[in-house]
Amino acid sequence: MPFANFKVPADTLTEEQKEQIITRTTELYVDIYGERARANTLVLVEEVTDGGWGIGGTVLTLAKLRQTPQN
Repeated sequence: MPFANFKVPADTLTEEQKEQIITRTTELYVDIYGERARANTLVLVEEVTDGGWGIGGTVLTLAKLRQTPQN
């Protein structure tokens, strides 16, 4: 069974955007494995709470993600 797991910051995607992720990912698997994959493709979109993840040892928050880089 094809499986994809997307972890995204909570409250950053609309329901429509989550649906797009699920639909497009399913279509990608169908393109690769053929139509038989459609009924068995599992796509999970998980929302991670604010401050519940980080990169390079730095905890990320929505406030940090929304900051624009200073030039």
